[in-house]
Amino acid sequence: MLTALLVIAILVLLIVAHEFGHFISAKIFGVKVEEFGFGFPPRAILFGTWGGTEYTINWIPFGGFVRLFGEDENAPRGRGSFTEAKRWKQAVILAAGVIMNLIVAWMLFVGAYWVGILHVVDGADVPGEQLLVTDIVPGSPADAAGIRAGDTIADVVDPGGVSSALTPDGVLNFVQDRGGEELSITYVRVDATSTATVRPANAVIAQDAGRPAIGIGLALVTARSVGLIGAMHDASIATYNAFIVVFSGLWTIIKETLHGAPDLSTVTGPVGLVSAVGQAAQNGVGYILSLAAFISVNLAVINLIPIPALDGGRIVVVAIEAAMRKSAPRLAVQLLNTIGVALIILLMITVTYHDIANLIA
Repeated sequence: MLTALLVIAILVLLIVAHEFGHFISAKIFGVKVEEFGFGFPPRAILFGTWGGTEYTINWIPFGGFVRLFGEDENAPRGRGSFTEAKRWKQAVILAAGVIMNLIVAWMLFVGAYWVGILHVVDGADVPGEQLLVTDIVPGSPADAAGIRAGDTIADVVDPGGVSSALTPDGVLNFVQDRGGEELSITYVRVDATSTATVRPANAVIAQDAGRPAIGIGLALVTARSVGLIGAMHDASIATYNAFIVVFSGLWTIIKETLHGAPDLSTVTGPVGLVSAVGQAAQNGVGYILSLAAFISVNLAVINLIPIPALDGGRIVVVAIEAAMRKSAPRLAVQLLNTIGVALIILLMITVTYHDIANLIA
């Protein structure tokens, strides 16, 4: 129950932040904001009216919205109307929600690194550093021995009792010099320590077939807290990487959909999100902040999809109107919005089905 409430709190925070981006940019460009609502109608409470904007709490406690003057085709027009603002201003107002989600993601990553989460270090002597398995070559000696990505290497010993230096380069050189010998690797997985025996072999790494290897990728990591400046630097890299990962994943799904075989097994919906947040909560506040940051990047990327019901689609419509030098036919826009909403609902149903199926499995 607490995990579900935490998920709702994260989503509400991120969606309200998205809407605040639209709100503040509209204010800057002189477009009247008639209402800033927390939750969705029907209205529950009117806090008050400041600067011509009503601030409300609504009965459906999920997300929020910004109602702009003149945004509705049937609404009266005049000074401060969204539809009468210059096209580039409309585009900036629409894009501001995505920008705000990226800013919030960066701030959350800053908090995560400042509190302390696992991150790669440069090999210097860092308190609490661990040698983490980052990937395993399928069919390799390490794979056959049962070592998995996410394990922590505690020791690597040869038949003579000599141990390797616990660094990526140290293990690489140690293994390379002991081709064909049985090595004992001690590793930790979820607080359980195990030992596996592996024998380095040639042709494990395709691009370096002549070098003995066990098929394991390693990185030195630590969960130590970093200073604010370091956290800001690491957060910038993490935000960029998260954007690339999410964008690439979405593009892959789109291409697979066009070929008639989309793989949604890796897509997480509301049900799967509860499980993910629950696991993050067990590891500490930093991991909750990091997961919330990643979700914020997801919201930014999803809103860039050129579906009329989303910001990306509305920006495309504004761009077309700018090129045509006239407003797009309202009936066509409404029809596209309806189709867009239907596609989003279908996607949500499909993803939720996969979440429940995976949970049952």
